Amino acid sequence: MPCLALTVFALIAATGLAEAQTVTPDLFSPNRQSQLTNPDSPLRRTTTDTNDPLNGLKLPDPDRDRRPSPTTTTRPGQVPTYGLPAANGAATSGYDSLNRRRLKPKYYPGQAKPKPPPGPGSRPPVPPPLTAAGQLRLSIPPSATANKPPLPPAMAGSIVGQPPRKQLKIDDDPFGAVGDYAGSFLIKSAVEVMGGYDTNPGRLNSPQGKPFYVVAPEFLAVSDWERHAVVADLRGSFTGYGSGLTPNANGAPLSAPLDVDRPSFIGHLDGRLDVTRDTRLTGQARALISTDNPGSPNVQTGLAKFPIYTTIGGTFGIDQNFNRLQVSAGATVDRTDYQWSRLTDGATASNDDRNFTQYGGVSRVSYELTPAVKPFVEVQGDSRVHDLPVDRSGFARDSSGGYAKAGTSFEFTRLLFGEVSIGYAMRNYADTRLGRLEGLLTTASLTWTATPLTTVKFFSDTQLGETTLPGTSGVLSRIYTLEVDHDFRRWLTTVGKFTYGTLEYKGDNRNDTIYSVSGDLIYKMTRSLWIKGTVRRDWLESNQVGQSSNSTVVMLGVRVQN
Repeated sequence: MPCLALTVFALIAATGLAEAQTVTPDLFSPNRQSQLTNPDSPLRRTTTDTNDPLNGLKLPDPDRDRRPSPTTTTRPGQVPTYGLPAANGAATSGYDSLNRRRLKPKYYPGQAKPKPPPGPGSRPPVPPPLTAAGQLRLSIPPSATANKPPLPPAMAGSIVGQPPRKQLKIDDDPFGAVGDYAGSFLIKSAVEVMGGYDTNPGRLNSPQGKPFYVVAPEFLAVSDWERHAVVADLRGSFTGYGSGLTPNANGAPLSAPLDVDRPSFIGHLDGRLDVTRDTRLTGQARALISTDNPGSPNVQTGLAKFPIYTTIGGTFGIDQNFNRLQVSAGATVDRTDYQWSRLTDGATASNDDRNFTQYGGVSRVSYELTPAVKPFVEVQGDSRVHDLPVDRSGFARDSSGGYAKAGTSFEFTRLLFGEVSIGYAMRNYADTRLGRLEGLLTTASLTWTATPLTTVKFFSDTQLGETTLPGTSGVLSRIYTLEVDHDFRRWLTTVGKFTYGTLEYKGDNRNDTIYSVSGDLIYKMTRSLWIKGTVRRDWLESNQVGQSSNSTVVMLGVRVQN
C-alpha cells in the first residue's frame, strides 16, 4: 500500500506540477516572486508576449520553424503534431485564411507615420522640382518628365563602392547666355543683327518708307568676389537706312533730316567698396550717346543729318546701415555736348547754347519693415549751367531744380516684386520770362509672375527735359509701359508691349500724346543663337497742325550670344 500511494503521488506530480513549471522568461528572472506567480495570472508574460515588443506586433523569429508549436503535446502515448496553425505568420499584414481582423500598429506621440504603399500599377508620387536655392520651381520643363535614354552605371553612380556623384544644379534659364570667366570676372556678350522696313522713319506728317538694318552689340562683366563688386554694362546700336529721304518737290525743307541714320549707346560702370559690414562706398561712371527723337520739335528744319549729343557723368556716394535703417547719399556731375548741325545747303549751325553741365546731389533713407517690404524717401537737387548765357532765341537757360518722392520696394514670394513711388518735381529758370516747370512725379517698376509661363511687367517714368522752343521752359514727359511675356515652350517666347506717354511743353500750347503697340516672337535654337521677329505700330498725336505722324516697323533678325 505505501508503494501504491507513492506511485499515485508521483503520477499526480508528473501531470500537474510538471505543467505548472512551463518554461517561460519569468523562470529566469532574478525576482524570486516571479517564479511563484500563478500561471493563470493576466500579468504573467507568455511566449507570445516575448515576441511582441510593440503591443501585439509579432516580429520574425528565425528559430520558429525548428521549435514545436504551442499545441504540440508531449504526453506519453500521444502522437506529437508539428507545424504552425493557420494564419499564424500573417502578423498584422498579409493573407489570413481565417479572415481575422488585422491589428493596426500603434505609434508613439509625434512619431512619423509611414505613408501607405501605392496601389497595384500606380507609381510612387514624384516630389516637386526645386531650384538650386531649395525653392519650388515655378515651371516644370518637359525634359523633367520626358523618356530619357538610360545612363551608364558610372554616370548614374550605381557602381558598388563608387563615391557619390555631385548633383548638378537645375538650370533655370536653359537658353540663357553662359558667358566666360576672365580671372574673377564673368563676361557675357551678344550682338543682334536685324533688318526690316519702316513706313515712316522721319516721323513726317506725309510718310516716306525706307528699308533699314540694325546692329546692336552688348557687353556685360560682373565680378565674382566675396567682398566688393564691379559691374560693367554696355549696350549700343546703330540704325542705318542706306539712303536718305526725298526732299519736298516745292523746295520746302523737311521737318526731319534727309539722312535719318541714328547711333545709340548707353553704358555704366558701377563699383562698390565694402569698408565694413555696414559701410559701403559706391561709385558709377556712365555715358549716353544719342540724337533727338524723330518728330520732336527740337529737331531743326533743313538738317542734313541728326546732330549727335553725348552725356558723360558720374556719381560718388556712401551707404550706411543702422540695423534696419539705411541711409544713402551721393554727389553727381554730368556733362552734355551737342555736335554742330549740318544743313542741307552745306552750311553748319552751332549748338553750343544747348551744351550744359549739371551738378547735383541725391539722398535716400529707407527702412526694412520686413524682408519683403522696404519703404523709402528720396530727395534730389541739381543745378544746370550752360556754356552760353543765352540761347539762340535770347533766353537764359540756366536752371535749378530737383524732386522729392516717397515709395516702397517689395517682394512677395518672387511672384510680385518691384518698386513704386510718387512725388513732385520742379525746375526754376534764371530767365524770369520762363515759367516754373513742375508736375507730379510717378515712377514704378513692377514684375508679376501671373503663371509659370506668363510674366507681366509694368514701368513708369517721369522726366523734366530741355527744349529749344522760344518761350518754352521745358518738356514734362510721362511714359507708361505694360509688357506681357509668355512662353509657349522654353524655346519659343512671345512678348507683347504697349506704351502710352504724354509730352507737355510748359510755356507753349503744344501737347503730344504717343502710343506704341509691338509684338515679338523669339525662337531660341540654342544657347548661342536666337531668331527674333518684331512688328510695331507707333502713333504721335499733337494738338499742333501738321505735327502728327504714325509708322509701322517690321523687323527680322538673329541674336548671337555667349
